[in-house]
Amino acid sequence: MDVNRYKTMLEGREAEIMDRLRRIDGDLGRARNPDSAERATESENDEVLEEFGHVGSDEMKAITAALKRIEDGTYGICVSCGAQISKERLEAVPQTPFCKACATAH
Repeated sequence: MDVNRYKTMLEGREAEIMDRLRRIDGDLGRARNPDSAERATESENDEVLEEFGHVGSDEMKAITAALKRIEDGTYGICVSCGAQISKERLEAVPQTPFCKACATAH
């Protein structure tokens, strides 16, 4: 397994998410429109942005954990059962800590 390739993938995704989270923070910190109808729309948009922020934060945690597993030499090994995680699964979700069977069980 080419761990360096996965490390590069994870670091690239990490940079993308950080950029997205910075933009979300900027959008959430902008001045509000004094028009009450516009404020209602902005409030709804803020809720969506906050959810995107939570999803991004969760993905960042998973990426950080995957990068730590790379450092520890345990990347690609299921944290639940100890089986090798398939290459296909790592290609699709490089930050996954679980093999397919254990992911299905969770």
